[in-house]
Amino acid sequence: MAPILECKSLVKPYGGKMALCGVDLSLEKGKIVGLLGPNGSGKSTLIKLANGLLTPTKGEILIDGKRPGVETKKIVSYLPERSYLSDWMKVSDMISFFHDFYDNFNVEKAYDMLKRLNINPGDKLKTMSKGTKEKVQLILVMSREADLYLLDEPIGGVDPAAREYILNTIITNYNENATVVISTHLISDIEKILDEVVFIHMGEVRMKASVDQIREEQGISVDALFREVFKC
Repeated sequence: MAPILECKSLVKPYGGKMALCGVDLSLEKGKIVGLLGPNGSGKSTLIKLANGLLTPTKGEILIDGKRPGVETKKIVSYLPERSYLSDWMKVSDMISFFHDFYDNFNVEKAYDMLKRLNINPGDKLKTMSKGTKEKVQLILVMSREADLYLLDEPIGGVDPAAREYILNTIITNYNENATVVISTHLISDIEKILDEVVFIHMGEVRMKASVDQIREEQGISVDALFREVFKC
């Protein structure tokens, strides 16, 4: 079975510095993977390359064996770090927009998640708190029946209570044969839902391991190991 995401000697300068330096990485299907590293480590650049928003300078990135493009966008659901939704739109308008745009968007699932999170589909985005906006954006992303979910800092800007909601939404609403990649530096919050972790620093992959392997071999949590690996 081909990996859902594969990087081969991937190189990409970004913002005047080397964001990725010869990255080799392979992720299997059916996993929740933490892409973990300090701010500026190359996490967002890797996710943008996987989503086809950037192109490699050298090397190669493949999604289910194909280079990012029109075909891979059909199977990749992407949550950017910053909101791209228009404040004047109602939630129901956004759902209609996503349904028109993506063949694999599940309207019933979207409305079910809204109901469980007590969000009114008739509300406009401009009336919502930052945390509620983040939940709406995540609902739109997770309502697609995708093979690969790329979530860039999904819990970065919300309070701890909202983080619980968001993590629960992720683990209860993705296809079990799909892969979820969560980019974050908030390790302790997401550790409990991860199958594997990839540590990235200064554009290089420092480690890839299963969470169970880290706990068994190192005898410490992923968060503790992260602090050890990346201590100043």
